[in-house]
Amino acid sequence: MGATLAPMQARILSRRQFARSLAAAGTALGALPDVGAAPSSYVSLATEATAWRRYLVERAIPFWLGTVDPMGGYTLSDDAVKGRSLPWEKQLVSQARMIWGLALAHRRGLCPGHDACLHAAQHGILYLRSRMKDPVHGGYFFAVAPDGTPRDPRKLLYGHAFVIYALVEWFRASGDRAAMAEAMELFHQVQSKAHDRAHLGWTEHFERDWSPLPLRAPNAIVEVAGLKSANTHLHLLEAFTELHSETRDGEVRAALAESIRLNQRYFYPRNAARSAFHFNPDWSPVTDPASAGLSYGHNVEFAWLMVRAEEALGRRPSWGHFHAHLAHCLRCGTDTVRGGIYNRGARDEPASDTRKVWWAQAEWIAALTDGLRDKPGHAPYVQALLRVLAFMRDHATDARTGIWLDTVSADGTPKSSGLAHSWKTLYHDTRGLLKFVEAFQKA
Repeated sequence: MGATLAPMQARILSRRQFARSLAAAGTALGALPDVGAAPSSYVSLATEATAWRRYLVERAIPFWLGTVDPMGGYTLSDDAVKGRSLPWEKQLVSQARMIWGLALAHRRGLCPGHDACLHAAQHGILYLRSRMKDPVHGGYFFAVAPDGTPRDPRKLLYGHAFVIYALVEWFRASGDRAAMAEAMELFHQVQSKAHDRAHLGWTEHFERDWSPLPLRAPNAIVEVAGLKSANTHLHLLEAFTELHSETRDGEVRAALAESIRLNQRYFYPRNAARSAFHFNPDWSPVTDPASAGLSYGHNVEFAWLMVRAEEALGRRPSWGHFHAHLAHCLRCGTDTVRGGIYNRGARDEPASDTRKVWWAQAEWIAALTDGLRDKPGHAPYVQALLRVLAFMRDHATDARTGIWLDTVSADGTPKSSGLAHSWKTLYHDTRGLLKFVEAFQKA
């Protein structure tokens, strides 16, 4: 795993190359749409779903299986230009996301070899338990060195949310009841150490012994130390949703209900133009200009995760809130010609950062898929969905590996050629594409 691949130029798959690459593996996709074509000339959503399922099975999942490190966990250090190199560290977020994604791929029949994804997920679980779990103070180290020794032993709540998420999915794939016990143990620790009983919500940054980091402590890695962030609170909602779905535990239910309420009120209000990145611990506004603006990707990710959470609680989904966020993204953050969504903006103004980051496109696919569940055939959603799929295939897929590039410009020029790293795994794209595939593929 340590060998460095020969450097190469990043190459993007054209529409024809994408079809050919899968046809070479024994499949035929048929015609694929041009980005600028009128909606009436697009192929059906079902045909697109068939093509993308084959992509997952024949390109994406085999690539991620290739990141399994015989020494433990996953080696996530691939670049379309530089090839594979030795990683600086193994980070909790990415290791947990890999477990989650491989377990999901096994359950959904995406794995090209019998039980290969299950075994690869188990490989990650063993590493999580043996190298990343803190035997002294509980919880999990944020990062370890490639040899498994602690490199950043601090407790960052963002990473712990993904551990819960991974343990639940591993249980679903394997039946390992110890994993559910571990997930509940971690949930109780999070509630004990991080839940803000005075103001609600959760404190996000701690030293190894769970003492809180000072306000704006340097090198907090995820968001701003001492503040409450939209990013972490969104992923706590995500983790609590899946934990509650399996346990129906009353305490988990209460935490999930609280997370929905806080996210809806503060970070992602129905008026999407008022979305915010950070609040002070008492929920007073943060005036630092660095915290201003909004993320289109997080807004639409929240929209569909909110619906999922409400349905897990047996509630009627807040579809009005959901569609308000998608409408804002369509109005301010979407490339209506080439497809895809931009990175950042503010209020109701046009996007200020027009880069297209891989994970935001995946969440846009997931949100649009859910939008069409509530509004079947809604033309703006259909057009946006087909265009983002075409953009990613034509302008943001590395030809050698078939993996989406980290970031491209609005017109598809590569800006960051990363394929796998501490923040980029199979999590977003597999989830978004699988959600789309399962919604629209023919029975």
